[in-house]
Amino acid sequence: MNPRLASLFLLAVLPFAAFAAPKTAAPAGPAPEAGVDYVEIEGGKPFAAVKGKVEVVEVFGYTCPHCAHFEPQVAAWRAKQPADVNFVPLAAPFGGYWNPYAQAFYTAQSMKLLGKTHEAMFSALHEQHRLPIQNASTDEIAGFYAQHGADRQAFAAAMTGPATAKAMERAKAFIMAAGVDGTPSLVVAGKYRVTTQKGFDDMLRVADHLVARERAGKR
Repeated sequence: MNPRLASLFLLAVLPFAAFAAPKTAAPAGPAPEAGVDYVEIEGGKPFAAVKGKVEVVEVFGYTCPHCAHFEPQVAAWRAKQPADVNFVPLAAPFGGYWNPYAQAFYTAQSMKLLGKTHEAMFSALHEQHRLPIQNASTDEIAGFYAQHGADRQAFAAAMTGPATAKAMERAKAFIMAAGVDGTPSLVVAGKYRVTTQKGFDDMLRVADHLVARERAGKR
């Protein structure tokens, strides 16, 4: 048979499923153990549910050195996720020197500046030391964002405005309900808090398994 005709024949007779998108690869490593690698959150719900997607929340703090070290890994992990994974970073408003930078995150998010500033903020704090970890003023932080296209005065005003305060309270409520007391932390589908103590790679491995579990439940 002519090769072209053979190809057309196969297209005609093979089921459509044969040409569907390949299945998501199975997660690597052993299945995580409840109570060891993760805990189930009683009555837990996603922070911002999106139909057909599995949410993965990263609770972090710009001032946290562990979060700064984790950022390249979680960014690379996020880039590899299929379209049905909704990654949501949440800056933890734990009080004290955490709060100004959490305010900055939610203000930058509202102004659509995170794409240009998220990694740069970690670098400014932990590598370049251009901003202080503690006792940072609103104006100092706004000055950083002004270098990335924000209006300095408008940014400073928004940091302490009602919209940012509301975002902070919403994040705080989710973090408390999920039982998160440190950073970085991962919460999958609002149901599972990753608790493994084996390092960042293992955190992401556990998250992969929990995402796969949720994905299977949605089919």
